[in-house]
Amino acid sequence: MRILFVGYTEVHSKKWVNILCKRGHEVIFVIPRSSDESKQEIDSRAKLIELPFSGRIGYYLNAPFLKKIEKKYHPNVANVHNASGTGTLARFAGLDNEMLSVWGHDVYGFPYKNKLCMNIIRKNLLHAKAIGSTSYCMAEKVYKLIGHERPVTITPFGIDTNKFNPEKFTSKQDDTIVIGNVKSLSPKYGIEDLIKAIEVLKKDLQRDKQYSNLAPKLRCKIYGSGVQEKELCELIKKLQLGSIVSLMGEVSNTLVPEAMSKMDIFCATSILDSESFGVAVVEAQAMELPVVVSDVEGFCEVVEDGVTGIIVKRKNIQEIAAGLKRLVIDKELRYRMGRNGRKRVLERYDIEYNVIQMEEAYKKVVNMRSQRVKE
Repeated sequence: MRILFVGYTEVHSKKWVNILCKRGHEVIFVIPRSSDESKQEIDSRAKLIELPFSGRIGYYLNAPFLKKIEKKYHPNVANVHNASGTGTLARFAGLDNEMLSVWGHDVYGFPYKNKLCMNIIRKNLLHAKAIGSTSYCMAEKVYKLIGHERPVTITPFGIDTNKFNPEKFTSKQDDTIVIGNVKSLSPKYGIEDLIKAIEVLKKDLQRDKQYSNLAPKLRCKIYGSGVQEKELCELIKKLQLGSIVSLMGEVSNTLVPEAMSKMDIFCATSILDSESFGVAVVEAQAMELPVVVSDVEGFCEVVEDGVTGIIVKRKNIQEIAAGLKRLVIDKELRYRMGRNGRKRVLERYDIEYNVIQMEEAYKKVVNMRSQRVKE
């Protein structure tokens, strides 16, 4: 199949492009000039085309160039990632056989900024022949915006379970209990709630005669960079957690499995439902880590409460700390939830399985076109 893939060079788009190339598809990967992320790690078999204009105005000015690319390559299907930005570009280019893959911000945030944004997103969604959503909860948001006028296929961000495999890494050699997180240091991810919960957990363990010996073993490693870095450093200092909580800096996606292999528990405390899938949580479960997550919609979909992890109320510091304590004091529970988590990922979120789901969605779009031609 010849696929025109319109998106950005962020990690998820590259993952889709690479797996599609691996499965023998011809992929023309079109990106805006404003896409300043790394172009490395893109399969050499993909044809990478960069559009001439940058910025938001580029979504309009690049339209005739994208249309020329479509006419030159005659793709079977055009998979456009990001409904608000490149979705606008695709609509103005008049792409003929479009499947639009929505992101969380497209349906949770952007439409509700103002009436203009709502109008744009609805037009973009209705221009597409079909829509892809990484989760059922996000699909419901699409239906809320446009009704059931376009089919929505669930196409999760698959995980390379061979890469995210704990058996590929040596076990931790010390007796510390490491609670980890891999996220951008941005307010919506609730990192400050995690840090505050660590303080509550530490004090609770110190007061608990049965488990006070665990308090000195407690560690928290937070990977990522972002606008909150200085603020979080000051919070760690204020709470006197310097010996426990470490901001590890940004880690490349290729090194995330190794970083997770040094953790005992993964904790994600996002505060917004625009966390519509939770890739890092799925990656952690693939690494057999038990998880403590906030009750945002995406996490509730990928975590089975009490089986693969513990779901707590967002922004509730005491509840986050209590969830963490259950896992800190019970090694057997950590092991059991970790094993269950990897089993769940293998069944639902292995990228080899998810790409087949995506291919089936593409075929439906191609069949729609064939049906239109017959008519």
